[in-house]
Amino acid sequence: MHEWALAEGILATARQIAEQEHLCSVSEVTIRVGALQQVEPPILRFALKQMGDGILRGAKYRILKAKSTLKCRVCGTTWQYNQKKLDKATAEAIHFVPEVAHSYIKCPKCGSPDFEIASGRGIWLEDIKGVKTE
Repeated sequence: MHEWALAEGILATARQIAEQEHLCSVSEVTIRVGALQQVEPPILRFALKQMGDGILRGAKYRILKAKSTLKCRVCGTTWQYNQKKLDKATAEAIHFVPEVAHSYIKCPKCGSPDFEIASGRGIWLEDIKGVKTE
């Protein structure tokens, strides 16, 4: 369900950027989503289309995944986050509150839960295409 809240933030940011870029309509928004967010792209896309109004009405939403890289603060090991290695309850907990990942994920080398998210955390707009105001 957090996809709807994320869609609200994405749309607000897209509107702000469109205004700064003097766009009168937006045709495409490219969104990059970190794997740790565990966003369901079809749900997010549906929410964006349902809530996209004004200059965002009819825009196409491209949702791309970004791998999440974790780095152990104890031994320095770097590894890729892999949701498929988690049981369903753990994946669900991280889905709703990514910050709890430290309670469930451990370094594959030393077993420490003390790691940083080196990349692939969050959601960001990569590109917005549209028609400029004349």
